[in-house]
Amino acid sequence: MSNPASVVEELLHVFPDLRPQVYFKTSLTALSHAMEDQVLAGSEQPLVIASFQQERFYRQEAHRYSRIAEISSQVYVLAAAGTSFSNSTDGYETIAFDDHDALIQEWHLVVLGEGYSACLVCRERNPIAAARPGGSSSAAMEQVRRFEGIWTLDRQVSQQAARLMLDRIQVYRPELTPKIDQARKQFFQAAIAPANAAVSDPDPFAQRLVTYLQAGQYKLLKAYKAISAQERRERLVNSITTAIRRSLDPGEIFQIAVRELGQATDVCRCLVYRCGVDDLSTLVEYQHLGDNCGKGGKRGKSLIGEDWPLQSSPLFQQVAQQQEALAITDTRQPEGADMPDLKPLAKLIDRWQIRSWLLTPLVYQGRLLGMIELHHCQDEPYAWSDDDLALVDAIAAQLSVAIIQADAYANLEDLNHQLEALELTRSNLIAITGHELRTPLSTIQVCLESLSTEPDMPQELREVMLSTALTDAERMRKLVQDFLTLSRLESGRIEWNLESLSLQECVDLALSSISARFSDTPVPTVTAQMPDDLPLVRADGEWLVEVLNKLLDNACKFTDPDGTITITAQLHAPRRKTARSKSPTLEVTVADSGRGIEPARLETVFDRFYQEEGALRRTAGGTGLGLAICRQIMAGLGGKIWATSDGKDQGSQFHFTLPLAGSSPATAAATPTPTSSSQSRSRSRSVSSQRRRSS
Repeated sequence: MSNPASVVEELLHVFPDLRPQVYFKTSLTALSHAMEDQVLAGSEQPLVIASFQQERFYRQEAHRYSRIAEISSQVYVLAAAGTSFSNSTDGYETIAFDDHDALIQEWHLVVLGEGYSACLVCRERNPIAAARPGGSSSAAMEQVRRFEGIWTLDRQVSQQAARLMLDRIQVYRPELTPKIDQARKQFFQAAIAPANAAVSDPDPFAQRLVTYLQAGQYKLLKAYKAISAQERRERLVNSITTAIRRSLDPGEIFQIAVRELGQATDVCRCLVYRCGVDDLSTLVEYQHLGDNCGKGGKRGKSLIGEDWPLQSSPLFQQVAQQQEALAITDTRQPEGADMPDLKPLAKLIDRWQIRSWLLTPLVYQGRLLGMIELHHCQDEPYAWSDDDLALVDAIAAQLSVAIIQADAYANLEDLNHQLEALELTRSNLIAITGHELRTPLSTIQVCLESLSTEPDMPQELREVMLSTALTDAERMRKLVQDFLTLSRLESGRIEWNLESLSLQECVDLALSSISARFSDTPVPTVTAQMPDDLPLVRADGEWLVEVLNKLLDNACKFTDPDGTITITAQLHAPRRKTARSKSPTLEVTVADSGRGIEPARLETVFDRFYQEEGALRRTAGGTGLGLAICRQIMAGLGGKIWATSDGKDQGSQFHFTLPLAGSSPATAAATPTPTSSSQSRSRSRSVSSQRRRSS
């Protein structure tokens, strides 16, 4: 039953010389009231046909049509069917049309009398982007809805409009046919003028009045747009501020900001990233993609995970130096004397289809913290408005404060973690040194007191007492030695004597030291499986043997006597060249079949005073300083050390790397590579030192 044909289009088809105009809703309301007042003030009984889009608009005017119905019996009111609007006859005729009818988009009022006629027939344009539901300006924006159509006092146009409306009324309410026929006989006496006939203009005074109303509405629309932009800006700033208050995580704040800003500006792509003036590039992690923004109406390409160039970008360089926003309307034809050359970015622009570009820096007290980028990717360029720039600037100011607060909080947390670590170190130091010192001291004291008070003690028992006292004294010496060694390493007071060494010789020394140390104790089987063609390494022989000793000693402690310990070595090429590792290294592995290490503790085992079983409940002796010393030594030798394990009772592997002989020195304190004779003397000095330690 619905009719998709527009009454406005049908009328313009009959009268092609008519020129439609644009009217605001307020103007249509004023014109409609003027036409209705003409009927109420006159003595005629005219034909009145009014069409309202929706029931709610009709309810605002229902009382006026009740009064008009007292004057004339030919009154018809149309609106979309609703809860309280339906086909009825109550003083005047109400016609409920289907919501798929073209009338749902139109506004009509036709008055046709014997001496007076007027026609107002309009169709609504695409609605203006109004405020969000419930917003403060939603009612105001309702008044600036725009319509396009005809307002005229010409009788022939009014008659044709009335015919079209009556035909549609008759379709919806065929029972009104007799009444409609009576209206046709009474009001359609004159013939319709030909299509090219001139149409008389409305009264000049009325035309000027409408023009005045329209001008006022344009000013009102401009004011509403400004209010809407201000409201949108404040809402965005409030959402960012709320995010800052709720979380000090920059990632969460950036995610909210990029989504809200992208939606508010309706851009194809919105980026927010951290960066500094000297950064070469940055990894894109926060992005919002608009819908139907790419070429052909497709979604734009995502930049997430891309390495975004900075130093090679003249746009970034200009924004970073001037610390001001830079807006480019058309990247194909950039305008402005201060616009940087975009030729270096031609491939980038083409790949990511950037037609219009806006960059706004995140700055705090003159320091660049990050950047906001907005991209438009359509075929047509986009002119960035002052509202766009003001909105992005407001968000940039909030994000800059958020970054500073988050960094300050992160630094505070880091300091707290350091204090916690220091407190834990102090507690472990007190517990471990108390246990490790008190136990041997007690034993030494008991042995010496026994020797002093028992002069008749048998010789065999005297030797046991002396041996026990000497053993515990050596244990105390090693404890103090480990403390002093770690202190020297951490304070940087070590003078590294770097030289070209054979790894096999250092391993042999370490194995000899282990054999001498555990000569009276069963230990696991220790084997060295190293190729014969290993290149020389650049290291300090004494400290390298110290690392091997401590790793082997650690493996022997946590491996059963029937287990195995294996030393292997292989050339290790770095996966990615960095400033720290530019050449191949030699990777050494000390693997055992012992207790193993839980994956979560593979890094913790290198902490000072770390004890797997607790400071006072362990079954293996030691201070927990051995692996910490190994890490400090490897840092000084220009290598690194790490542990791997499949878990409890799965064995463990300790790996460390050494630079090859002939590579660049590992540290600033490195000495020049000695000659072959000095190498021999250095190796002899290392061997003698290790033998003294073993004895």
